[in-house]
Amino acid sequence: MNFDEILRLIGGFGKFQKILYVWICVPQIFLAFHMLVSIFTGAVPPHVCQTGKSSANSQLFFNLSLQYTSDGQPDLSCKTPENRSSIVAFGDGHPTERCQGGWEYSKEIFESTIVTEWDLVCDRASLNNIGSSFYMFGLLVGAIVFGTLADKYGRRIIILISLSIQAVFGCAAAFAPNFYVYTALRFIVGTSISGVIMNAFVLGTEWTGPKERMLAGLLTDYFFGFGYIILAGVAYLVRDWRKLQLAISMPGFIFIFYIWVLPRSARWLMANGREEEAWDLIRKAAEINGNPLTKDMDVSKTCNSEEKPEEKKKHSFIDLVRTPKMRKRSLIIFYLWFANVLVYYGLSLNISSFGMNIYLTQMIFGLVEMPARTIILFTINRSRKFSQIAFLAVGGVACLLTVFIPSGMKGLIPLPCFLSFRRLTSHSSPASLIDQTLIKTALAMTGKFGITASLSIIYVYSAEVFPTVIRQNGIGIGSMCARTGGVLAPMLYFLKSFSPHVPMLLCGLCPLLGSVLTLLLPDTANKALPDTIEDVEG
Repeated sequence: MNFDEILRLIGGFGKFQKILYVWICVPQIFLAFHMLVSIFTGAVPPHVCQTGKSSANSQLFFNLSLQYTSDGQPDLSCKTPENRSSIVAFGDGHPTERCQGGWEYSKEIFESTIVTEWDLVCDRASLNNIGSSFYMFGLLVGAIVFGTLADKYGRRIIILISLSIQAVFGCAAAFAPNFYVYTALRFIVGTSISGVIMNAFVLGTEWTGPKERMLAGLLTDYFFGFGYIILAGVAYLVRDWRKLQLAISMPGFIFIFYIWVLPRSARWLMANGREEEAWDLIRKAAEINGNPLTKDMDVSKTCNSEEKPEEKKKHSFIDLVRTPKMRKRSLIIFYLWFANVLVYYGLSLNISSFGMNIYLTQMIFGLVEMPARTIILFTINRSRKFSQIAFLAVGGVACLLTVFIPSGMKGLIPLPCFLSFRRLTSHSSPASLIDQTLIKTALAMTGKFGITASLSIIYVYSAEVFPTVIRQNGIGIGSMCARTGGVLAPMLYFLKSFSPHVPMLLCGLCPLLGSVLTLLLPDTANKALPDTIEDVEG
């Protein structure tokens, strides 16, 4: 009797599993907070070089400084203008020298951010994006370190340790004395995020029956989406970055009670020769599910009916690219992981560039995740392949279309409906600005919809494309490729120095290329999983 047969006896998704998924899903809300909080803590308010003179029109000048930098080239705000009052009045004037006296920041939207506290603008602006990339690099390191430790010491203990690190170092980041200490603390938080995400997902799937695993796995994605939406409200209420960092980190200490409620993985215990402990957990789960097992069932019969370890052929990651068909499938899957995560975070972390109110945009982008994750429930069982192709194409085309929105569009949307949105350029009428902003945001939202759905599909698709003997290797390297995309996502906007359209151009082309490459993959819906490399090659 293997473990899946045991789950059929005790219930593949009964009361025990449902309670387990409550414990697994709640932390996902706070994971979303930490993943996306840099949108607000690292925001760049309108800013101007200090001149030592006050101006009654200072707020207008703040708006003007941001308008001039909407193309990604903040020359005016980085230099001292020769005639400040003439720029305010007529939008005219030229910068004369680099700013030496520091910057003034508008407090219309944010009380403080790491940018305003440590002057991460102009020649130091790149540090902000580098800090975000360093955090994403922490996710990559955490995936490697905590993945290895979880295989050795178990899922539960690593989840508990990761939650503790997340709370302690998240709070510590709120008291960072400088940018470099802050970045180092955020890096450690990033490693803990991977420890929770990976092992919570694995712990849940190891306790869930085969038929329910896809739906159960999507539950965690929904709660991440809830966190995405809630963060907009929390950030709206807490405008100081240090207080916001504390607000998202302090609740993490609540999870100390997981020491008493979070179960271990019986499947992992069995795989590591600890059958008696596993059997105790199985009996407890069976009782909670209302399917108690007889005491005379032989524990030894619960061991997997697979070959003994010494009889197995050893496999490594080299087998992913050793044979022709396997190599083609592996490289395509790795690229899909990379492209999905690159575009997902490329859009998520740069919502301020679309021009609408940052809090409203964050909430909309979070709301979009719900239908995106729901619709795949109706498409993925029909065809993994064409679902992946379709959603990649939707995401890519929508992002690509934002590049072609002309700046002079007029008369599409009545102005009074959008008076609350901040004006971002001085080169077009209010009506044209609102139309342009709304359309770009709508297209970006559509792109986010497609990429979110595609990202959910790739989890399932990867597990079915790789054969059993190298499945863990394939998903592990795919996850590393995904984290590489996450590291590069904040760097996309460095490319604005070449053209303001380059980031969204890449966000459009990468998914479209992935959509084309997916045509070369097999459709795995309702088909037996390959067990060996020979099954793939044959």
